[in-house]
Amino acid sequence: MLKKYLFLCGLIFILPVANAQIKGVVTDNKGEPIPGANVFWLNTNMGTVTDNAGNFQLHDHSGATRIVVSNVAYNPDTIVVDDKSLFIRVRLRDQLLLREVSVVSKVPGTVKGRTAVFQTEKITSAEFTKAACCNLSESFETNPSVDVSYSDAATGAKQIKLLGLSGTYVQMLNENVPTLRGVSSVYGLGFIPGPWMESIQVSKGTSSVMNGYEAIAGQINVEYKKPQLSEIVAVNLFASDAGRVEANATATAKLNDYLSTGVFLHASDEFTELDQNKDGFMDMPMVKQYNVANRWLYKKDKYISQAYIRALSEVRTGGQMDHHAYKIGIDTKRYEFFLKNGYVFNSEKGESAGLILSGSLHNQKANYGTKTYSGEQGNFYANFIYQTNIGRYHKLSAGASFNVDDYSELLNTTGTEQVFPRREYVPGAFAEYTLNLNDKFILLGGLRADYNSLYGAFITPRLHLKYNISEHLHLRASAGKGYRSPNVLAENNNLLASNRTIIIDNGLNMEEAWNYGLSLQGYFKLFGRPLSITGEWYYTDFKRQVVADMDSDPHAVHFSNLMGKSFSESAQIEANLEVVRGLTVTMAHRVNDVQTTIGGLLREKPLTSRSKSMITASYQTPLKKWQFDFTAQFNGSGRLPDSDESNPLWNNEFDSYSLLNAQVTKYFRKWSVYIGAENLTDFIQKNSIIDVQNPFSNNFDASMVWGPTHGRKFYIGFRWAIDRL
Repeated sequence: MLKKYLFLCGLIFILPVANAQIKGVVTDNKGEPIPGANVFWLNTNMGTVTDNAGNFQLHDHSGATRIVVSNVAYNPDTIVVDDKSLFIRVRLRDQLLLREVSVVSKVPGTVKGRTAVFQTEKITSAEFTKAACCNLSESFETNPSVDVSYSDAATGAKQIKLLGLSGTYVQMLNENVPTLRGVSSVYGLGFIPGPWMESIQVSKGTSSVMNGYEAIAGQINVEYKKPQLSEIVAVNLFASDAGRVEANATATAKLNDYLSTGVFLHASDEFTELDQNKDGFMDMPMVKQYNVANRWLYKKDKYISQAYIRALSEVRTGGQMDHHAYKIGIDTKRYEFFLKNGYVFNSEKGESAGLILSGSLHNQKANYGTKTYSGEQGNFYANFIYQTNIGRYHKLSAGASFNVDDYSELLNTTGTEQVFPRREYVPGAFAEYTLNLNDKFILLGGLRADYNSLYGAFITPRLHLKYNISEHLHLRASAGKGYRSPNVLAENNNLLASNRTIIIDNGLNMEEAWNYGLSLQGYFKLFGRPLSITGEWYYTDFKRQVVADMDSDPHAVHFSNLMGKSFSESAQIEANLEVVRGLTVTMAHRVNDVQTTIGGLLREKPLTSRSKSMITASYQTPLKKWQFDFTAQFNGSGRLPDSDESNPLWNNEFDSYSLLNAQVTKYFRKWSVYIGAENLTDFIQKNSIIDVQNPFSNNFDASMVWGPTHGRKFYIGFRWAIDRL
């Protein structure tokens, strides 16, 4: 099956080719680079975003001669391009009248990196507005690469999957600082409000060694709104017919030429107990969350410093309706900070040094019926990075890191309290070399060495290659290792909502895997409209793994070391096309082959869809008065864990299903109103909880979730902002 899709990817080679790249840089009125500026052809949806140095490469658009450059902190500008072979320098100015006012049809919502050696796509704030993006877990609804699903049918815990693998194999970062690890990984996707985010970068496969050794399937980095660039004030209000209400507010201020600050506020609550399938259990727990953050930026001459601090309180209440005995209660408190300092020694040589410090304290107290779990995790992280260019084509990055995790977990399932303390120290050092031959060929090789106080020393090699076959056809290849420490109880305590006995073997190994990847990106014209096609293939080969066996015993889950082979193979093809002016369509199809040795047999991993297709369409009317968004997901079938042969309570397979979402947005000068619906076909998985009427029996199981646990949902929202001049 995978060979067919690899063959389709290969067809890209014979598609017609045409256009060149327009290169340039965007700076402010002081000559400082502006990262994250939107650069696109006037009256088209064809654009890109500047990198950290303000540079951009824009695919040529036949017949177009005007480029629009915009950023929320500056006045936009429209540039006439007479000679497309010249290097374009654009300077955006503060608080000046526009020389030319231009109305554009659309700002790209997802931007695929063309110059980077990594296979990366950037999900911008424009993409967040296409759906009810209330938090990080809901920000991937229009993304074909990242799957988000419920971990169980009782707690509301969500998990992501990338390349067919669970989110524990995806390194999560907040502004390149590792986060959502261990205890926070179970419910952490709901801790980051959507209106706080500026963008999300999704990288597949192995990544840079500078961020650590934990990325096996990929890396997801969240960028928050920047105080010097974001709106002065922004408000987002949301309500759904499921009883959920939410309010978000951000405010930023430039205190002087060097110092800026921003405050982020979030409050949400759910007032309705829903039981659409009439099984006596809440379809979704009621979640009350309060979230506040403050960040600072100081930038003067060659020195830059950023500080961030956040506090969160969340309470989840679920279980049986009314006054029945089985209740679920999860109380979470989380505090975190990071401090980033950087100094540029020589801008011409690209010589700089940076120090990142971060820390967090996460406390979770939970009861699942008569069972209780308490998990506390303290983390401290430091990372020092030095970078310099060596001549015209060479770049060297090197540094050292230190991470410490302090766990204290208490578990009571039988009336006896079990204590699981653990402290883990990991010092490490790394180096990364880049060879860049005028962006035609890029080689990036990295190596890091770490020592884990529990598992000993290990080496992490990684290699990335990028070759531009032509100016519009880019080939990437990658290979590298990844490691992670097993945090079985911390990362799976939501399984306590089922009555499966949890068995954890002693002496679990550190997980270790190789990841190999190939991708091909092409940019063409179809009937005079921009078309991009991406084909990719990734293979993850586990050398050591902690296997969750739910097959050998239908009343237990057994965590043990891998004894045999385990792999994940994923292939995807994706096409993006501007059909007519203002209307963009994305079509994607992916197939997964994920297998693990369970009970001595190499078997398909349960609760994993074999395929997924997605179609998204977004239309914005001229003058940006209305926007219409539609998403269709087609999720393939898969295997379920083996049931009890003497008393089978579920099937061996789950069926394929479709999900349809739609949203309409009306724009005004400074505010907008949106209404939408999720799961338009009202599809609900039947029997999402096994033996739901007997929550204290050994058959009670909420982990057999493969589809939606709630039906059709309608929502309405309001956005208002005062942009920075």
